[in-house]
Amino acid sequence: MSNHRVLTFGDGTPFVPAGGWAALFAWLVDFLAFLVLFAIGAVVFLGIGDAMALADGALAIGVLVLLFVTPLVYGLWFGGGRCFGGLWTGTRLVRQRDGRRLGARGPWAMLTRTILFPLVLVAAIAGGGIIPGTPPHVSIDVRRTRDVQVNGYPLTPRT
Repeated sequence: MSNHRVLTFGDGTPFVPAGGWAALFAWLVDFLAFLVLFAIGAVVFLGIGDAMALADGALAIGVLVLLFVTPLVYGLWFGGGRCFGGLWTGTRLVRQRDGRRLGARGPWAMLTRTILFPLVLVAAIAGGGIIPGTPPHVSIDVRRTRDVQVNGYPLTPRT
């Protein structure tokens, strides 16, 4: 039995949410992986563009497109809810309503984690506040969630 906070998905299945530091570290690792992949892609793209004598405007547009394509490609491995950050921290991003893996929404989730989340974070720090509501995805602690689901979770307190 887990001593951690146990919540339930929309369908009633219990889970243990990832700790705040684990979720933040998983995001940071994924963000750094995105930056490395983007830098490699930009260097390759600029090298090919230079060899083909492309105009500077075409190179700039290509790099801008690469900024959005890189997280989508990296997100292809995110369909199972785990990229480098999740593997390193033992967390997985799953659907809030039923706890299932992201599947085909993995690339979109990675795009929001690497491009949109930093923008929202900067806006919140700058005084823009936060957007109310429930996020469609939640990070879970894989090992503790498996323990709770295998060993059972008493939904009513015992006296």
